[in-house]
Amino acid sequence: MTIASEQVNNVSDSSLTKRTRVDWREKIFHALFLFSAIVGVLSLATIGYFIFRESIPALSAAGFTDIVFGSEWLPPALYGIAPMIVASLASTAGAVLLGVPVAVLTAVFIAEVAPKWLANIIRPAVELLAGIPSVVYGFFGLVIIVPLIQDIFNVPAGNTLLAGVIVLAVMILPTVITVSETSLRAVPRAYKEGSLALGASSMFTIFKLLVPAARSGIMTGVILGIARALGETMAIIMVMGNAPAMPEGILDSARTLTANIALEMSYATGVHASALYATGVVLLIFIMLLNGALLYLNREKAR
Repeated sequence: MTIASEQVNNVSDSSLTKRTRVDWREKIFHALFLFSAIVGVLSLATIGYFIFRESIPALSAAGFTDIVFGSEWLPPALYGIAPMIVASLASTAGAVLLGVPVAVLTAVFIAEVAPKWLANIIRPAVELLAGIPSVVYGFFGLVIIVPLIQDIFNVPAGNTLLAGVIVLAVMILPTVITVSETSLRAVPRAYKEGSLALGASSMFTIFKLLVPAARSGIMTGVILGIARALGETMAIIMVMGNAPAMPEGILDSARTLTANIALEMSYATGVHASALYATGVVLLIFIMLLNGALLYLNREKAR
């Protein structure tokens, strides 16, 4: 009995020691995760505070409504960024209309239609497309797309809003394709097998069952693509003409919010520099609205 009791005690002590060691590991990783989350939140808060603080002189001198709704950008007298807002929204909307259908259909093809050997070729190509620098996309647009627009539409210069839309549509493809394909592959296979077992065709199963089931992930990819298009700078500077005037059509030159900041920040001073920070505040608000829309759509889907 004494030997048995000692063995039981030894086993209990060993289990307690292992549990204590595991508890310490869990606490360490819990603290590490918490620290990482705090760093991320503080980074965002710091950036937002810095940009807003630097924009206060322009907001005080010109007024928020005059900056946001003003139609003329003529520093140091006028700081209206409405033309840049319209150009940013128009180019982003056009890129989404052109790029998202192609991206979603490509994701469906890779995940559900293409044979494995072909999918293994297309997937790395899409990932490689995501790694191409923005300036390379800009060179492509400047050398290929801009002359084509000039020849086809017989305009004085091909550096237009349409050129920016086409370049942005190509640039958002890898983001939307990758996220959408991952979402489609995450749908339980039992859904597809059950639908096919009931006699539904493959295309009906894909578009009536799998795509709706993966809607939350696909919407995430679309929102990320919109954010990429809205925040793009270098490629847009190279192909859109950068005219700070209200675009009246898709064949007019235009300047986006990001291009406005990049082009003038190097020499801007005083209220002019502050107005560029105010432009950054407006851009940050747009991104926050996009993230809020994503959270709302995902919440509605969860219900």
